[in-house]
Amino acid sequence: MRSGISRRAVLAALPLTMSLPSLAMAPEIPPITHRHVEVNGVTLHVAEQGTGPLVILCHGWPECWHSWHHQMGALAGAGYRAVAPDQRGFGESDAPPDIDQYTIAHTVGDMAGLVGALGEKQAVIVGHDWGAPVAWTAAQLRPDLFRAVAAMSVPFVHRGPKPPLQGLREAGVTRYYWQYFQTPGIAETELEADPDLSLRSIIYGRELTLMLKPDCGFLGENVPLKQRPAWLSEEGLATVVAAYRRSGFRGGLNWYRNIDRNWGLSGAWDGLQIRQPALFITGTDDVLLRGNSRMRSIVDAMPTTVPGLRRTLYIDGAGHWIQRERPREVNEALIDFLTGL
Repeated sequence: MRSGISRRAVLAALPLTMSLPSLAMAPEIPPITHRHVEVNGVTLHVAEQGTGPLVILCHGWPECWHSWHHQMGALAGAGYRAVAPDQRGFGESDAPPDIDQYTIAHTVGDMAGLVGALGEKQAVIVGHDWGAPVAWTAAQLRPDLFRAVAAMSVPFVHRGPKPPLQGLREAGVTRYYWQYFQTPGIAETELEADPDLSLRSIIYGRELTLMLKPDCGFLGENVPLKQRPAWLSEEGLATVVAAYRRSGFRGGLNWYRNIDRNWGLSGAWDGLQIRQPALFITGTDDVLLRGNSRMRSIVDAMPTTVPGLRRTLYIDGAGHWIQRERPREVNEALIDFLTGL
């Protein structure tokens, strides 16, 4: 294999349905390349692998392009062009100084502009965590550009009757993590004190709760970290930590600071349905789903709210970082979805 891509690494990236004889006949998988492109008034860093129909992979928080490294090789090997950008505010991409430059209109605009900047006319868009609302909204607004959509961990949610943060306040909720992230500087100070510890704590190290305990920040109580899970390598974690040492946490936190602003903007497309082919994947142990009957009901209602939905896949025992934790199942489902388009 070229560029140091080992046979073992390729096997880890391929879906379960590809056998060893198939691998022997498969085309050589090109390496991941990196470049910067100008879109929508910002410069985005993108990682690319493979040739063929375009698949854009939108990461969440706190992540970067590397969130998708298991998927990129599998997609390239299956005949697709996988492109994973650092979204605005993350990694090597631009981080505009003003908070109001991180609305859903901006982030979807970035992905729409990226299609043309890559010399393509259409793409399939895939998103995880914060990338999921970007993918869902991109499919809503630009069916001409995004011919299909896949999302992980965050389902499609209809616009509610009032701004989300206002709704929390009126319900007497004051310690939800969205609220903690609102005041500039507070969460940044906590998370940037030790980016390595912060990312380890969030991704695997501590039992994080979405409702913060009194006198605790987002990272919770100062308890020893759990053992690093086998699905997360030190090398992979170091890549993410390096990205946050470079960028800080402010850009990603600014996405949260536009939650109510996004509600106001989304009135313009409220009620638009997603009729393109759609796939949703989540883990039964995802912190957003576990013990949350409301979220489970939203997921179960998606055949109605997303008429194009072809499959909802619950991966038993998988947590929130599903494409890292369970790459074989995710890759198999994603490639099966793509080949059926």
